Amino acid sequence: MESTNMHWLLALCVGIGLAATCGFRVFVPLLGLSIAQHVGYLTVSPGFGWMGTWPAIIAFGIATLVEISAYYIPWLDNLLDTIATPIAVLAGILVATSVLGELPPFLRYSLGVIVGGGAAGLVQGSSVVVRGTSTASTGGLGNPLVATFELVTSIIGTIISIVLPIVAIVLVAVVMFIIFRRMAFPR
Repeated sequence: MESTNMHWLLALCVGIGLAATCGFRVFVPLLGLSIAQHVGYLTVSPGFGWMGTWPAIIAFGIATLVEISAYYIPWLDNLLDTIATPIAVLAGILVATSVLGELPPFLRYSLGVIVGGGAAGLVQGSSVVVRGTSTASTGGLGNPLVATFELVTSIIGTIISIVLPIVAIVLVAVVMFIIFRRMAFPR
């Protein structure tokens, strides 16, 4: 019983970490999860086995390259944020739900929507604000720095979420605290 509780708690940490990382880049966490499942490092929920197939890995890989490239085009990055916000929430729901395999379906999907979608939406929303501020204050010249920070954070966050999920959840909590603090007490 205790082993089962620890297993689903770790799975929840993986899901929250990956979901939050979807807020920085939508497809990097999906690609990371897909690869981790393909090599047998992670087990996904019933019905999500397709995520570890070669077609999924290839599709997520191509989507990742397109997304990364698009964020380095100054006018396209702000437009992409508009499109990416709902997609990031959906990706957060997908990754969180997909790793919560041992939970009853209602609880799995509820947690996926609330925690996964919420984490992705919060991070994506703050990312949009940072990019908008960068565009307004630098005329878009600072946006490649923002894009690089988001990309590096997404890659590192994905790896940590899969390999060290407890560390990932602590990092997500710290990021959430900083976001809420900045929103409540702007300078």
